[in-house]
Amino acid sequence: MHIHVLGICGTFMGGLAAIARQAGWRVTGCDANVYPPMSDQLRALGIELIEGYDPAQRALRPDLFVIGNVVSRGNPLMEAILDAGDAYVSGPQWLAEQVLRGRWVLGVAGTHGKTTTASLLAWILEAQGRQPGFLIGGLPRNFPVSARLGDSPLFVVEADEYDTAFFDKRSKFVHYRPRTAVLNNLEFDHADIFPDLAAIETQFHHLVRTLPRSGRVIVNGTDAALARVLARGLWSEREAFGVREGWHLGAVHETAQASRFEVCLRGECLGEAQLTLPGEHSRSNALAAIAAAVHAGVPATAAIEAVAGFEGVRRRLELRGRERGVAVYDDFAHHPTAIATTVAGLRARLASGERILAVLEPRSNTMKLGAMKSRLAESLREADLVFCHAGGIDWDVGEALAPLGERVRIGHDPAALAAAIAAEARPGDSVLVMSNGGFGGIHARLLAELARADGT
Repeated sequence: MHIHVLGICGTFMGGLAAIARQAGWRVTGCDANVYPPMSDQLRALGIELIEGYDPAQRALRPDLFVIGNVVSRGNPLMEAILDAGDAYVSGPQWLAEQVLRGRWVLGVAGTHGKTTTASLLAWILEAQGRQPGFLIGGLPRNFPVSARLGDSPLFVVEADEYDTAFFDKRSKFVHYRPRTAVLNNLEFDHADIFPDLAAIETQFHHLVRTLPRSGRVIVNGTDAALARVLARGLWSEREAFGVREGWHLGAVHETAQASRFEVCLRGECLGEAQLTLPGEHSRSNALAAIAAAVHAGVPATAAIEAVAGFEGVRRRLELRGRERGVAVYDDFAHHPTAIATTVAGLRARLASGERILAVLEPRSNTMKLGAMKSRLAESLREADLVFCHAGGIDWDVGEALAPLGERVRIGHDPAALAAAIAAEARPGDSVLVMSNGGFGGIHARLLAELARADGT
């Protein structure tokens, strides 16, 4: 069988293509921009990649076109497929029908923490010899790939609430039919497709409806929006985390190297976990992953022990380098809550007096629309200096960040911004770069500027 994947270089669609290749399918694909690292990963698997969406690609005569949600009406290849009546399907539907059917699916959903929690869950299962399949929207450091078919019935999937395709406006996760569903948290996001939080809650309600009676919803017991979702109907088992009647933390010890914390279930301490990732949000992600692994049959003590071996995820407080005594971190945070928790997590690791220079690119569709601008200043309150890239933004970034006063620097060019950061930085500082994109290669630029300032 042969599939041709439209939008193949996205994280989800690229992972899907890799899984299809592992399953024995012939896979080809196209995207508007075919570039590393995804292009290198896919070509190494024997997948032919084509730049652009030329209708001539129909001459490949695949059995099925698999359509990513980056594709919209007006796309020339998609229009040719529709005109010809060729067979096509969305990426999530293909995954559900060809890979997930008959497997124990562990879906990790929520506004924040999906990638880290799904990666940690996959690692716990792997550490116990369960050899799960997985498809994750990031690169877990414990694995060489972000997606694999797996050699067991277990499959971990990052269950995204974003819409499926231009012809299927349901959230991706309604296709996955999980037996174990982690609901991490729920806030308003994706302002380009959802009018309000209530609309997202409805999609989460649809997800809950797909679980079997023998399935289990593992839910953040402190989240009011998720409580509203479950109040609309729950037909499966429910287990909470973050509250004393479910999985919760005992004693916590945060150091510069790791977080150690007791893992408790309904008041009984089951063991102490150690996690290299900092912050309360990371410990919450670990509780959820442990609870999900236990539902899949991993002993609680073994799941807790496995957490210590988790190496994290690329672009989640990832140290990109040090120059002149200045550490440069990269993080995917782009929602005010994620920004605030990332800054707080880094702050917990620093000694008294050490500064955080926060560098933000408000690049997500929600940010570009200005839907979160009123919360931006508060999310950066714990940073000592704030540098914000204002290129491509139609709203007044300076006005939004005005409550932070003289701590704010605004720029329109990544190169100039990197130079300005290097000029302000001093030994002992941590520069925290936050963006859901490449940010014009600002990390390498900044390290080069710091090295130049040191005369090397």
